[in-house]
Amino acid sequence: MISNKMKSLVSNSSIIRAMFEEGKRLSEIYGEENVFDYSIGNPNVEPPESIKKVISEILDEEKPNYVHGYMNNAGYEDVRDDISAFLNKKHDLDLSRNNIVMTCGAAGGLNIILKSILNPDDEVITFAPYFGEYKNYVQNFNGKLVISPTDTETFEPDLKTLSSVITSKTKALILNNPNNPTGVVYSKEVIQALANLLSEKQKELNTTIYLISDEPYREIVYDNIEVPCLLKYYPNTFIGYSYSKSLSLPGERIGYVVINTSMDGFDEVTSALNIANRILGFVNAPSLFQRVIAKSLDAEVDVSIYEKNRDLLYNHLISLGFTCVKPQGAFYLFPKSPIEDDVKFCADAKQFNLLLVPGSAFGCPGHVRLAYCISYEKIKNSFPAFDKLAVLYNL
Repeated sequence: MISNKMKSLVSNSSIIRAMFEEGKRLSEIYGEENVFDYSIGNPNVEPPESIKKVISEILDEEKPNYVHGYMNNAGYEDVRDDISAFLNKKHDLDLSRNNIVMTCGAAGGLNIILKSILNPDDEVITFAPYFGEYKNYVQNFNGKLVISPTDTETFEPDLKTLSSVITSKTKALILNNPNNPTGVVYSKEVIQALANLLSEKQKELNTTIYLISDEPYREIVYDNIEVPCLLKYYPNTFIGYSYSKSLSLPGERIGYVVINTSMDGFDEVTSALNIANRILGFVNAPSLFQRVIAKSLDAEVDVSIYEKNRDLLYNHLISLGFTCVKPQGAFYLFPKSPIEDDVKFCADAKQFNLLLVPGSAFGCPGHVRLAYCISYEKIKNSFPAFDKLAVLYNL
């Protein structure tokens, strides 16, 4: 029999994944072209063409042990040299290979961070709405996820409330920027105010509070919006980064963690991350794609495709009477549900083969998430279904 902890996880399996499977079922019945699946953030923009060329070159030209062999648990030294140099140039930093740990995507990165810093019953704060797996990641290491609300109109952090939920048990705060599911990007002013508050609380409580910046959508931004580099604002900062979205490589599970040089106990923390990578079973990030990434640091996907999708879907929903904050990044809309029961609203949407995810899956009931990383044509073709849904709710 499986463990009691896993029984609970199985019974509460991801709503998003369940909707994804429902999409496949409906497609078999009605045809893929007649099902409008906005449930999962699977990038539809192709990886840069150069990625194929780089993979072929590495496999054809390099010795097998160079490509496929074991390496330091933190990743290949030369790859970490290249990434740190790239980040230094891009953000005016002073990082070295010692600041970088290659990971199995941002998810693997967050898990090795939490493994390294959490004791049982330590608390980790995040802002609602939030990526639902954060709760599972924290519980993996017997911690407790504490939810701090945001402004319901802008989804900006409510720092007064945040201050009230920080206690002597608080070990970290996870910030997702750009945010999934809202698409909001936190400005320099918001980040500075947040950093000031955390610094004050560290002094008041005589403790270390880590800021974990989860940044898989860093490069998916619109309207010339800038995503602040948190390493410049708060010493005890980790960054978890992934190439899943920025290069459309979610299945390759490649990313990295950055440890701020000014972090309390830097050497001890980096050693812990290396060991966590090993003992959690990752051992190391995928070797081939470490090499691929090192040769593709200037590559990028065509973000304008997502921007066109955003504008098309956002404008149509607004025209129908839905209320929504216009996303500045990522590839999600998070409109208000016309009724308080967002689960029922999503069930009603399914009548028209629209697959939406209830906001309650992100700790924010009364909203729904739409992942617009699908084709432009599919979005246009979904408009009659949205029209019928709006009529159903007298919008």
